[in-house]
Amino acid sequence: MINIGVHEFEKKGEQRVVFNVDLFIPLAASTPKDDKLAEVVDYDFIRETIAQRMAQGHIHLQETLVDDLARTLLAHPKVRAVRISSEKPDVYPDCDAVGVEIFHIKES
Repeated sequence: MINIGVHEFEKKGEQRVVFNVDLFIPLAASTPKDDKLAEVVDYDFIRETIAQRMAQGHIHLQETLVDDLARTLLAHPKVRAVRISSEKPDVYPDCDAVGVEIFHIKES
């Protein structure tokens, strides 16, 4: 539940948003040898990144939000690329959801 949207009815409260995040990490940096969490990118990093961005307050566009999130996720030293999508499932009664998906690759 987050505060997002440009329409007046969206500005009156929070709404559901579903995020799908794919982080692309080189195999050598993502294959644990000792079955330890420190050997991989912890999922909490993704959740915390989204929570921290949403704590900044209302945002109008999903495009702005997923772009901001992608840039932050891509800053992780193990991450080489990010694909992230967001969907708002409750905006229109005649649509399953409305959303956006982006893909960013880290510059060498």
